[in-house]
Amino acid sequence: MVLSRYVNTFGQAMLKCHGERVHKVALNAGFSCPNRDGSKGRGGCTFCNNVSFSPHAQGTTALEDQLESGRRVIRRRTGAQKYIAYFQAYTNTYADVNELARLYDEATAATDVIGIAIGTRPDCVPAPVLDLLAAYQDRGLEVWLELGLQSAYDNTLKRVNRGHGFAEYVTAVRHAHARNLRVCTHLIIGLPGETGRHCTATLKRVLELGVEGLKLHPLHVVKGTTLANQWRRGEYLPLSLDEYVTTVSDLIEITPPEVIYHRLTGTASANIILAPLWCSWKWRVLNLITQELRRRNVKQGDKCRLDTSLSVTAIPLSAHPVPQRIQD
Repeated sequence: MVLSRYVNTFGQAMLKCHGERVHKVALNAGFSCPNRDGSKGRGGCTFCNNVSFSPHAQGTTALEDQLESGRRVIRRRTGAQKYIAYFQAYTNTYADVNELARLYDEATAATDVIGIAIGTRPDCVPAPVLDLLAAYQDRGLEVWLELGLQSAYDNTLKRVNRGHGFAEYVTAVRHAHARNLRVCTHLIIGLPGETGRHCTATLKRVLELGVEGLKLHPLHVVKGTTLANQWRRGEYLPLSLDEYVTTVSDLIEITPPEVIYHRLTGTASANIILAPLWCSWKWRVLNLITQELRRRNVKQGDKCRLDTSLSVTAIPLSAHPVPQRIQD
């Protein structure tokens, strides 16, 4: 079974566009976050230990060295010869625009780096940053603005101490699209207070606004986070693997076929993950999603008609951090 038979995957989209394999190389440029340094808050999101999202990128290592290390791994694993510099760790637009230009220029200097992907928050993309990214696109580079939304529910975002709401996401997407920039939106499945129905409502709001790419992540409970303490106290119950596979498959069905899925699951290092342990089984999760789509005899976009039957105002959140067993 091949996932790309059912889903418009990033790998296949890049292969069609560029005629060869293209892979992202994750980078840590040493950025901070306004939700950690006191600008918006302290401590970051309740689930955030950034090692869980970029375990191989080391901020103490020069970008050139990180790129070369990533290239070696990818060449050995897949044979790919073209790369996208992916600024992944923390908020990669949270600096003066001249400093951003210096870092982005350094990462795209090599001829085999054909693009740039910038992971950031919806409240950290002012006009000068968007103009800078548009300039790279005008040079012919593959450019992706990756916005961490996680949920369209403001109550959820407040609960996990996100430091922004859905309105900031709407503004960021509209301003990015005004410059013809492509947006990849990150959504987390299994957030406190939410069920699969909330995830469906969130995705519909994202699709109504317009998006070119999507990333789905299961919520990890990792060491060194507020969520870990909530989990230990029994205040948070993680998703089961079956629940995750079912929810992801539901979301794929309603996603228009032209939208590119950059990721359908996420992993965390064995030395920091606490729960659910299946998050470490990337290929098993992907295989189960593929099997479920095959069992349903569906592919991406088969149910992509948008409606308001699952609006964010129609589905109440749980009043407590325990999320998965609430009844609407």
